[in-house]
Amino acid sequence: MSMSIIILLAFLLDMILGDPVRPTHPVVIIGKLIDSFEKNLRKLFKTSRGLKTAGVILWFATVLLVYIATYCIIKTTYKFNPWFGYVTNIWLIYTTLSVRNLADEAMGIYHEIRKSNIGSARKRLSFIVGRDTADMPVNEICRATIETVAENTIDGIISPLLYAFIGGAPLAMAYKAVNTLDSMVGYKNEKYEFLGWFSAHMDDLANFIPARIGGILMLMAATVIRLDIKRGIKTVLADAKKHKSPNSGIPEAITAGVLGIRLGGWNSYGGEMSFREYMGEKLREIEAEDIKTTVKLSFITAIIALIIGEIILDII
Repeated sequence: MSMSIIILLAFLLDMILGDPVRPTHPVVIIGKLIDSFEKNLRKLFKTSRGLKTAGVILWFATVLLVYIATYCIIKTTYKFNPWFGYVTNIWLIYTTLSVRNLADEAMGIYHEIRKSNIGSARKRLSFIVGRDTADMPVNEICRATIETVAENTIDGIISPLLYAFIGGAPLAMAYKAVNTLDSMVGYKNEKYEFLGWFSAHMDDLANFIPARIGGILMLMAATVIRLDIKRGIKTVLADAKKHKSPNSGIPEAITAGVLGIRLGGWNSYGGEMSFREYMGEKLREIEAEDIKTTVKLSFITAIIALIIGEIILDII
C-alpha cells in the first residue's frame, strides 16, 4: 500500500470518526511525557540560564523520542504482519489530523448561538481557546471562534498533512510533539519564560512553511466558495505581520479579508486584558454565519491540500 493511499485513508478516517478522545490517544501520551520530563528537569535546573538549557533538552528529548518510538512501532507492526502495519500507520497519521474535530467544535458553538444558548456557547468556546469566555458577548464569541478555526487550519490540518506527506507517520507525530510542547510550555509567563522559550521558537519554525503554503491554499479555497480573494490577498499582505506570531497572522488575515470583517482586538486572559492588532477592514459586524463560512473555508482548504499532496506524492 502506497503512502498516498495511507494518508488518504487516514484523512477519511478523521472525517468519519473525528478526534479520538481516550487515554491511549498519542497526543495524550505525548502530553504526559512532556509533563514527566518537565518535573524531572525542574529538579535539576533552578536558575534562569539552567531552565533555558532545560527547555532545549525538553524539546529534543520529547521530539526525538516521539519520532523514534513511532518509527519503531511502525517497523515492528509491519514485521509482525504487513496489514497490521498498514492499519497502525493509518491510525497514527489519523490521530495527528483535526479536520472533523475543528469543524465539530466550531459548529457546536454556532448552533448554540443560533438557539440563543449563549451560556452554552461560552462554555464550549472555553474548551478551545485560552482567553476568558465567561462574560463574552455574542460578537466576541463569534470572533474568537473564527480566529481559532483560522489559526488551527494550519496547526491542526495543513502542518500535520505536510509532514505526513514528507516523512509519514513518524514525522507527522514528531510535529504533533512540537505543537504539544508549544501548547503546554510555550507561554511567556513567569512559570515558562525560560523553560518554554525554545519550544515556542521551534513551533514557529515548524509552522513557518506550512503557514505560507496554507495561506495560498486558503485563498484557493476562498475562490471555490466565491469569497473576496482580492481583499484576502490585500489584507494578508497588509495585516499578517501585525500578529505576534509569524505564522498565525496569515490564516487570520486571509479569513478577515475574504469575509470582509475585522479580527483582533481586546482579549482577556486570566483576568488581564491584552490587545491584539486589528486585521481586516470592518465592513460589517461579525455574525454567527461567519463561523459557518470559516469552517467551510477550512474544510475546503484541507481537501485542496490533500489533493495536491496526493498528486505530488504520486508523481515523486
